Amino acid sequence: MLPRLKCVLWRKNMFTVNHKNLRLSFNDFHNLSDNEMPQYGEYCLLELKTGDYTAGEWLPSGEGHTTAGKFIRGTADTVGSEDVARWHSLDRYDLTESLETEGVNWINIGREEEEGERNVQFEGFRSFADRKRPKEEQFCLLIMKNGRLAAGRWNKWRHEAGGAFIYSSALASHSSDKVWAWTALSTDELFAGELERENEKKREKRLNRKPIADPELFKYGTDINTYYEKALEKLRGEFNWATAAMMKKKTPVWQIAPLHGKYVFGQISRNYYDDSDIVTPWTEGSTADEFIDFLCGYTRGAVEHSNPEERFKYGTDINVYLEKAFENVKKDYRWLDKKMLRKTWQYDIKMVDGDLEFVRRYWDEEEYSVYDAESAEQFIEWVEHDYQSVALRENKTVASYEPHFGHIELHGWNLERYVFCRMRSGDYMVSVTAGDRVAGGSRDFFITPYCFEAKTYEEFLDRYLEIVPDYSFGLGKKELLPDKALKEFLGY
Repeated sequence: MLPRLKCVLWRKNMFTVNHKNLRLSFNDFHNLSDNEMPQYGEYCLLELKTGDYTAGEWLPSGEGHTTAGKFIRGTADTVGSEDVARWHSLDRYDLTESLETEGVNWINIGREEEEGERNVQFEGFRSFADRKRPKEEQFCLLIMKNGRLAAGRWNKWRHEAGGAFIYSSALASHSSDKVWAWTALSTDELFAGELERENEKKREKRLNRKPIADPELFKYGTDINTYYEKALEKLRGEFNWATAAMMKKKTPVWQIAPLHGKYVFGQISRNYYDDSDIVTPWTEGSTADEFIDFLCGYTRGAVEHSNPEERFKYGTDINVYLEKAFENVKKDYRWLDKKMLRKTWQYDIKMVDGDLEFVRRYWDEEEYSVYDAESAEQFIEWVEHDYQSVALRENKTVASYEPHFGHIELHGWNLERYVFCRMRSGDYMVSVTAGDRVAGGSRDFFITPYCFEAKTYEEFLDRYLEIVPDYSFGLGKKELLPDKALKEFLGY
């Protein structure tokens, strides 16, 4: 016997109207001055006092029936009721029947009237099916595939680059695949700003086709490496180990780039919105030699802290450094063994761009990255932190105790949890969690054997609070000393 198949029927879009010939007539506008206000949260087409058209979700500012309030179009994007002349509901209408009627090219929305000054028509509808998209930040009137009306501001990055129309706060949006047709409403400040940015990018691109080089500023040419090399010659008078690679550890590095039709020394970052280059020019001089002197000062710290004699004072065998870190951690984290370190960061010393570097990769990755420690001691300390985290992760909690506390604010965050844990080895740690409504974090602290060498509980707390100070993590001697249950949990 064949198994039964569960079938789900989807209603296909059966609109027969040609969107290119379609005109919508909005015939049921309401004046704000008449006290005829939309329902709370109702989405409306708006005629502004300037004669422009937009849309938004009604949010009254007071209780009950009032003309005071605003229409929300997006996050920090609103229209005050004082700027609105008339409104027309978009939520109350379903155009499905008309759109499924062949030959229709005019749809009355609201009461049917002849064309007059109280009516407003919109046409010029476009469709994503024709590969037509709005311009970025353009606010549009929408006909949805379910026959309903809507509006929103176009954002091409929403919904996995398929794009969407943002229509309310918290980036609430209509995905492009839900929209049957759209037409642009009036240009507003946000869209005008985006148009100006686009025009500025075009002007900049045109100016930068043939940039001019100032002969005083670029007398050594337009290869940035030439200027780094000349700065390097000067730095080697003080630091004989200096290399260009060491200099470029100071980031962002300087480059030569066109800006407003001229070459400049600049630092380049990426524009978050469109991935274009943002060039920040050097402005502290006007000659090539002044820039070279500046470059010496800019990179001096990076070179000074890259002394190979300090960084590799124990030689170039990475195991020497790792063994020192392991032995240091083992003194307190007595249960740690090297088998536990197989699935954590792996370290090495390699030649990178002509210089020896400490490098690391995670245990299940192949690529190493530079681990830029200034000295052998700093590198060993960083490895110790890694090994300490591994040791705590491998030592499971067998019992815990949470002290009671009221509301405690920690530098803008709220203390949420403060938990003492006894681990399988018999050692102790504490886990502290703090946050606010949108962010938070936790930190684990190992309570070292030194703390437990104290003869009294009060002396223990003095030592403990050096590791987890009350001014940073909320609970101090005042809260912990009277806690008899905690005292007993800790073995005092």
